[in-house]
Amino acid sequence: MADLTHLRLDRPAPGVALLTLDNPDLRNAMSDEMTASWGAAVAELAADPSVRAVVVTGEGSAFCSGGNTSWIASEPDAGVDRLRSRMLPFYRTWLAIRQLEVPTIAAVNGPAIGAGLCLALACDLRYAAAGARLGAPFVKLGMHPGMAATYLLPEVVGPAHARDLLLTGRLVDADEALGLGLVSRVLEPEGFLDEVLGIAAGIAATAPIPSRLTKLALLDGGHADFAAGLQWEAMAQPLTLATADLQEGIRAAQEKRPPRFTGA
Repeated sequence: MADLTHLRLDRPAPGVALLTLDNPDLRNAMSDEMTASWGAAVAELAADPSVRAVVVTGEGSAFCSGGNTSWIASEPDAGVDRLRSRMLPFYRTWLAIRQLEVPTIAAVNGPAIGAGLCLALACDLRYAAAGARLGAPFVKLGMHPGMAATYLLPEVVGPAHARDLLLTGRLVDADEALGLGLVSRVLEPEGFLDEVLGIAAGIAATAPIPSRLTKLALLDGGHADFAAGLQWEAMAQPLTLATADLQEGIRAAQEKRPPRFTGA
């Protein structure tokens, strides 16, 4: 892996990768350098079969304050086509985390704002530290939401709550975010990342084939209808029943010991 700028990639536990947005002086705003580093790091993780769970967090007091506003407003005379040609690659680079076939977790250690919230929404799970604030105040800055906010937010919290958050641009604290379904759990700041990494390690210890297939089953809102869900499961579950890991899982349960899954 080439040197990363404004981003760190660590391997804190077997099967677990940790991506840390590392530009704390700008509250981890998405700089050009960070964006390029993000694309390279996600591509590396996608090609690494040893990765079984990915955690994303921010250095310092913020998770991510979103796109760098000086970059967003840097071409006031540019036409729509030019601006669109800038924004689409930016969106696609950051949202590439959705293409990872392993579970992804946003460890929201502090404010997750605008595109920063969208990054958290692009992950499969979100855990927030008490005191964190989350929101999509695009309209308050005079812009339409971006980075798939109008897709991801309704998918996570439902259309009514998404309308409230997107049309008012208001921020919510971690406890309200929990009530809205925006995050799965609120954890104490002390030991927050260690606790989330422990959750990730637990996911990494599960059988990788059913883990990946379950993620794919739930992607983009899940199945089109009940019948499609049954058809998927009637194919995916037998695939896992034919694995050595299934036999290991049953033996481990019978012997009352942790299973040792190999992905075979």
